[in-house]
Amino acid sequence: MLRVAENVRSRLVGMPRRYKRLLQVAVDVVLVWIALWLAFVVRLGDMQGIHPLEGHLWLFALAPVISIPLFVRFGMYRAVMRYFGNDALIAITKAVTLSALILALAVYWHREAPATIPRSMVFNYWWLSIMLIGGLRLCMRQYFMGDWFSPGQPFKLNMRDGSLPKVAIYGAGSSGNQLAAALRMGRAMRPVAFIDDDSNIANRSIAGLRVFSAKHIQQMIDQTGATEILLAMPSASRARRREVLEKLQKYALHVRTVPGFMDLASGRVKVEDVQEVEIADLLGRDAVPPQKDLFERCIRGQVVMVTGAGGSIGSELCRQIVTTGPKTLLLFEHSEYNLYEIHSELEQRVRRDSLGVRLIPILGSVRNENRQVELMRAWDVSTVYHAAAYKHVPMVEHNVAEGVLNNVLGSLCTAQAALRAGVEHFVLISTDKAVRPTNVMGSTKRLAEMVLQALSRETAPVLFRDSEGVHQVNKTRFTMVRFGNVLGSSGSVIPRFYQQIRKGGPVTVTHPNITRYFMTIPEAAQLVIQAGSMGTGGDVFVLDMGQPVKIAELAEKMIHLTGLSVASDCNPHGDIAIEFTGLRPGEKLYEELLIGDNVSPTDHPMIMRANEEHLPWETFKVIMTDLLKAVERDDYDRVRQLLRDTVSGYAPQGDIVDWMHQRRAAKKSLE
Repeated sequence: MLRVAENVRSRLVGMPRRYKRLLQVAVDVVLVWIALWLAFVVRLGDMQGIHPLEGHLWLFALAPVISIPLFVRFGMYRAVMRYFGNDALIAITKAVTLSALILALAVYWHREAPATIPRSMVFNYWWLSIMLIGGLRLCMRQYFMGDWFSPGQPFKLNMRDGSLPKVAIYGAGSSGNQLAAALRMGRAMRPVAFIDDDSNIANRSIAGLRVFSAKHIQQMIDQTGATEILLAMPSASRARRREVLEKLQKYALHVRTVPGFMDLASGRVKVEDVQEVEIADLLGRDAVPPQKDLFERCIRGQVVMVTGAGGSIGSELCRQIVTTGPKTLLLFEHSEYNLYEIHSELEQRVRRDSLGVRLIPILGSVRNENRQVELMRAWDVSTVYHAAAYKHVPMVEHNVAEGVLNNVLGSLCTAQAALRAGVEHFVLISTDKAVRPTNVMGSTKRLAEMVLQALSRETAPVLFRDSEGVHQVNKTRFTMVRFGNVLGSSGSVIPRFYQQIRKGGPVTVTHPNITRYFMTIPEAAQLVIQAGSMGTGGDVFVLDMGQPVKIAELAEKMIHLTGLSVASDCNPHGDIAIEFTGLRPGEKLYEELLIGDNVSPTDHPMIMRANEEHLPWETFKVIMTDLLKAVERDDYDRVRQLLRDTVSGYAPQGDIVDWMHQRRAAKKSLE
């Protein structure tokens, strides 16, 4: 019997939309006749005074003629039965009420009807129609969803659903209810319970599911057999989400979350699109909303250029810039694939939101100064965000020459191009690794900062490699923004941990005491844009990164929130082990944001201004000449010495590990 019902349900669901509507109309005609017949029965008490084929024929013919057009007008046949909700019930009530009123007028005007029609019959017809038409649709919704009879066991009659993973939903509000309905229709997971901190709804039933308090999660697990928890709190603050996640860590449950409110509102995702818990929720720090005047100052109505537009920070800068109302956005990137990806994404967004911005994707290298000058002059660029850089510490440590050429020479060429083209604002994306660095990447980023510091103090400098000695008028305001690690960036630790956990471990951490600052990519990009608007020239801005996070503890939390346990000496039978591999070349145990203690506040609560030491422009040019000569000769001992002499606090650890340097040393030892 159940198999037959399931087959009928599948055939009905698979029917063409046109046939479904015709079937609904036919059923509604029959229901209108039944409601009219029952209205007479309720009023008269018997069937003797009812003449549907004789005296009352005109009334039975008129009722569907009045009702069906009204049902069409109120959209009753546009509603999808499986998504039938309160709005549809309201529409049915309105349509039936209006049809009953019109039918009452028809009865009033047709006083010489062949058979008697009691006045109260119309009222009976009204409430019976609502019950029959609305009630049938509610029953059909339950039928199509599979939860036919028992509200406490919505999947009881579908035996295939017994194998579905059982999930509990944390949050019994509107998002939780939508998620439960979506899961039931999707049949990928089986919702078995709600969890909510509201004591007023504890132990009650919502959407056929029992609501448990947060104190009784273990009881919920024992009674329902839930293996996952889905967080349905898209509008909750990060502090609140962190509090909830800390409660859930001690239970053997895989915790996932519903997308955020802005993602839902924009239509990028649906409420049923669950995802892994964001590490930003574990940090527990809410982003500060951007200040509109700062955010728009260097963008709205202007031509903006972003170097490294396809990178983690560069691409997010482009996303936020394109919605802020620039005249033109130049996407400058050396990777063809990355440029294609970000350009395609932004093009779709511009079309979807009807944004009045022109996108110009440009392939090129930041080391080509003349090319950049031509671009900036051709489009009259007013603001440049320089995000192009090599940032992976061990990779740059093994490729010293490219690190120096891209991070230092590339920044120098881009800054000089901006000065020559008369760009108004130039913002360098720096890093906390530039503070007392132990690696080549950090020292090259500090040199890039020093390029801008030196240039900003010159009103008419003779540029580097200008053999003619021409003084260039400096109208560009140079600004640097320094921050720590961003969550989810390419090569970051978080995606690697998730990948290792999915593979069954082990999770590799370099050192048990290593700590890092973290910030979300959108938050970092917002603060970069705002900081760039506040500079007066040569400013080094530092973002408030909150408290540093211990990486080993972060790995443990990620393992627990996937429903697994950490294998350790205390728990040898745990699921995932954490292995400590030792610090990589150039890696520090902790990062800093300031070289000194001379920091001053700004108008933004999360942006500080640092007063860092700098070199005169002419002195810096001499250092750059020596540095580039050493790179050309592959003299990495000299490169290290120049970096040590120039960058304050640079303290390299261990030997030079550049691949070319090591190879030459190995060959020399064999000779």
